[in-house]
Order: sequence, then structure tokens, then C-alpha cells
Amino acid sequence: MRTLVVVRSLKMGGMERVAVNLADAFADAGHESHLVSFRKVAKPLCPLHPEVRQHHLPLRHLSRLSLVGVLLEFFARWVLNPMLKRAVFLGTGIMGGVVFRLWLWRFERQYGRVDRIVFRGQGTFEQVWTFRDSRARYVLENIVHVHGPSLSRWLFARCLYQNRHLVAVSEGVAETVRQGMELWRFSPASLEVIPNPCPVMDIRHAMLAPEPDIPAEPYIVNVARMVPAKDQALLLRAYARSGVTMPLVLVGDGCERSNLEALATELGVEGRVVFVGQRENPYPWMHHARLFVLSSRFEGMGIVLFEALACGTPVLSVDCPGGIRAILKGELESSIVVHSEEDLATGIQKAIEDHPPDIDEAWLDDFKSERVAARFLRSPGS
Repeated sequence: MRTLVVVRSLKMGGMERVAVNLADAFADAGHESHLVSFRKVAKPLCPLHPEVRQHHLPLRHLSRLSLVGVLLEFFARWVLNPMLKRAVFLGTGIMGGVVFRLWLWRFERQYGRVDRIVFRGQGTFEQVWTFRDSRARYVLENIVHVHGPSLSRWLFARCLYQNRHLVAVSEGVAETVRQGMELWRFSPASLEVIPNPCPVMDIRHAMLAPEPDIPAEPYIVNVARMVPAKDQALLLRAYARSGVTMPLVLVGDGCERSNLEALATELGVEGRVVFVGQRENPYPWMHHARLFVLSSRFEGMGIVLFEALACGTPVLSVDCPGGIRAILKGELESSIVVHSEEDLATGIQKAIEDHPPDIDEAWLDDFKSERVAARFLRSPGS
């Protein structure tokens, strides 16, 4: 089959990484795999499979070439957005959908008809929301925040979800979609739960790459963007409270980094907390760690948890809405603690004191790339 994975950009983020992983998974399964992104970034993620064909569609630039595109963006940005918030896509996505359809027509003239189109992340299909096609699957990477009746949310749901084949990355995400369906009165063409793929062998190859900056002594690690949703502030407070002297390494960057560095100083743990910034290959940092800790307020899937497990590293996570329980199930449920400073501190203490468990390969079976790729290629409900 011929597949096309569509993503907003290929920056170094979790959602972008799973888009690349899915394109690789299609190629590994013997399909003709294509990956297209809308934005260029300085250091893009690249597919590991040599047969994945990459494309760049400068969607925003092409949408602005016409007077209609410019007027629609202007109207959405200066008229709709002040009233509805985050409504710019209502204007830009009209011409974006037209541009994408024209690009797809040209693409198919060159390569042949596409059998499956997969849009990864709501931010991606917001930009082309007028594009509709029965071959398309729209992947929701994170929970839908359902706060109550809202005209703007009803409008967004009608534009983004109505009569589309939606894919949730976890049952937790799917449940929030169902809540939204009842509240905002929309009906998708289908709603399936398909987890993100975990390329176990690729991760295990990448985790052996040399990293001279990795501490020689045992350490605790967190790998995530430094944004409020990842709540590294909770992790720092719990770490300080735990009294554990093992270093805490934070891999990632973002708008909260300066605040987190100040908080580490305020808590008196700045000498034991190491900020290493964004890394192209985070897997050696996971592999050499004594413990991986997730402190997020919510997680659509929590791919870093099974990536850490694939690296052979024990994990600890706070309980949060989304998909962590799709990974931490069965005997791994003991790796979940209440989302509080006190419980996370106790969990860190206990995880460090206990002998680390052996990683059971069966824990990763549901996320194997070949299984996930096959599910995307089936008809809904089959």
C-alpha cells in the first residue's frame, strides 16, 4: 500500500517523533511510505528507514500567495481570534485545505494514488481543516479538554471532528472525545484507539550511541519539553522533599527552563539537578539512568514511558489524565503514584531503595511498530 503521514513540522518533540516512527513502521512493513511536513526547522527529525520519502509543503507561504488566503487570515486573526481565542485556523485552514488538496493531486500524479493518509496531531489538521477524504485518519495525540458547553468549542468540533475518521492514541484520550461528542453534539465517522508505535530495535540501537556528558554515577532522569503541562516544577519539589542524593538530570528545553532553574536554587538542590538541554538522541540518557520519572499534568500517550522501558530503565509516573495506564498496566501499576508532591517524593524514595525489576518484553508488545502500522491500514471497525 502507499501511505502518507502528514505532520505540521519535524522539530524535536514527542508528537513529531511518533510521526516519524509511524512512517518508518509503514516502510518496515513493506509499504511505500511518504512523510510530509508543513514547516522547515533548523534540526529536523529524520526517518531512520532509508526508504521513507520525505517531502516539504510550505503550506502557509502558498496559502498567502492568493489575495483570498491573505484576507481570510487577516479576518481570522483580527476579527475572529479576539472573540473566540485560538480561532486563527478557522481562516487559514480554508485556503490551507485547498492548497493541500492541490499538492496531493500533484503528488498522486507522480507517485500514484495514496491508500492511507494519516494526519498526526490536531495542530496539523487545523491547518487543512477544509480537506476531507475517506482515506484520511486524524490522530488526536492529547486529551480533549472538556470544561462545559461553549459556542467556540462547538464550532471547533464541527470543523475539526465532524464526520472524520478519528484515531485516539489511548483509551483515556478517546474517553475525552466521547465526552466532547455528548457536550458539543458532533459525530465522527469513526473513533478508534491506536497507540503510538515504539520502534524497540531502533531505540536500542540509538541508546548505545556515545554521550560523553552523561554522569558516571547513577542518576534519575526526566525527558520532556519544559512547559507547564510537563510539570517539572512538581518533580523538583518532590525530589527536594525525598532527600534522595542521587542526581536528577532534566533532558529538554522550553519556556519554563529559567523558572525551573530558579526553583532548583530556591529549593537548595541546584547542585544535584543537571539541566542538559535538548538532545537529538535522548535514549542514551534514558538507558544509563537508574530511574525515569514522569510528572506531567496530562499525557495523551506518554511515549517516553515505553521508550524508557525499551531502554531497560525502570519508570515512575504520577497518575494523570490520558494514556499512561495503557502502558503501566498489570504489575507496572505499582509504578504509578498519586499526582502530589508528597506521593511522588515517597515514590522516588521507594524506587531508588528497591532493586530495579527486570523489563518484561511483553510489556512492549501492544506498541510494536508492525502491529500499529497494520491497524492504521485496516478499515474502521474491522
